[in-house]
Amino acid sequence: MNKYLYFISLLFFISCSEEQFFVGDPVPKISFQGLSSDRLKQFQDTLAIRIEYEDGDGDLGFMSADSLSLEVWDSRLSKPDFYYIPPMLPLSAKPTRISGTWQVKLKNLFLIGAGAQEQTQFQIRVKDRSGHWSNQIQTPSLVIEK
Repeated sequence: MNKYLYFISLLFFISCSEEQFFVGDPVPKISFQGLSSDRLKQFQDTLAIRIEYEDGDGDLGFMSADSLSLEVWDSRLSKPDFYYIPPMLPLSAKPTRISGTWQVKLKNLFLIGAGAQEQTQFQIRVKDRSGHWSNQIQTPSLVIEK
């Protein structure tokens, strides 16, 4: 009887592993919530894009400022710009679902051509520490003027 109790106890301890506490999809999701303005003066106004986010395992953001995980694509340009996002949870935290809102602030927007104003849109997505890219969102059109 003692052998069986020892064997069952050993199996119990061997089979124990760290639990995963996240609920939901580990791929981040974002949604557009609003713009600070739809008309901006070049080199003067700052555009704030309000975004709602959700991540099933809470691994949004990086410790290293060299890790650029926010992609913002101005429709007037051929390539996106990338920005740093700090960790939303401490790296030592257990995986858990997170959600909230944040603002992406774009300073010193400017005209690319020689006209008095230009119209543009921004496409945005975010990458988590596991390498998952979120869905892509697009802002409504806005005007940048001299």
